[in-house]
Amino acid sequence: MQPITEYLEVNGVNLFTRTIGEGPDVVVLHGGPGAHHDYLLPYFDHLASGRRLRYYDQRGGGRSPIGRHVPAGWREHVADLRGLLEEWDIARATLLGFSWGGLLALLFAISHPDRVGRLALVSPAAPTAEGRKEFERRFSERASDPAILSARDELARSGLRERDPEAYARRLFELAVAPYFRDPARTRLLTPFRVTGRIQQAVWDSLGAYDLRHQIGHIRVPAIVLHGRHDPMPLAGSQEIARLLGAPLVIFEQSGHVPYVEEPERFTAVLDQFLPRRS
Repeated sequence: MQPITEYLEVNGVNLFTRTIGEGPDVVVLHGGPGAHHDYLLPYFDHLASGRRLRYYDQRGGGRSPIGRHVPAGWREHVADLRGLLEEWDIARATLLGFSWGGLLALLFAISHPDRVGRLALVSPAAPTAEGRKEFERRFSERASDPAILSARDELARSGLRERDPEAYARRLFELAVAPYFRDPARTRLLTPFRVTGRIQQAVWDSLGAYDLRHQIGHIRVPAIVLHGRHDPMPLAGSQEIARLLGAPLVIFEQSGHVPYVEEPERFTAVLDQFLPRRS
């Protein structure tokens, strides 16, 4: 299958989109905020059999840059998603959200309950600001692990930066994302990405001291929640989301934040059973 890429103008912003597969539409929401969809590949594409996956780089990330004075809070992200659904002529969307993308899916369902038909949330960001603070604490603690600090020192002394800048950048990225993984050796399997800090900050600032639990309890659509046992994102948040949605919670025992990388076969099998598919 060859993907189709194009730019769509939504709310005055040009958003980069990528479509692959044929069948019922599934809109994929990447994490971040301020990242881009590439790091979900190639694993998420394994779900394109019998369905059409629609990815896009959210405003301010990847190939959807915006000017410094263009707003990029959560309301703008929700409005962009609604605009894309109109462009794609999707009345009730199946949303597949990863990390921040899972929280964006919930924010969209809270804001536009009539436009959502199904929710699949993978390692969703915490439903409360307190849960997000706990994630940051855990991630920081893992990043200070002596093995990671030692590897950073070794890399700095290796001279690789001068000999092979590309290999140096790749290794630096692997060490930066290692706290997300149960097995840091698998970081080499994650497609590199970068986060636009201004966009990330704009989203979290716009959410403030958020607590979405009451609103989530009013969402009434089929849903599923996936979470890695070793994820620095607190499992309690996903347990609460699943309870409020009346949804099954599938725990990946051998995974951290990215079960699609650490347990790819099971990840595909679980979502293949839940997402709409052409008969």
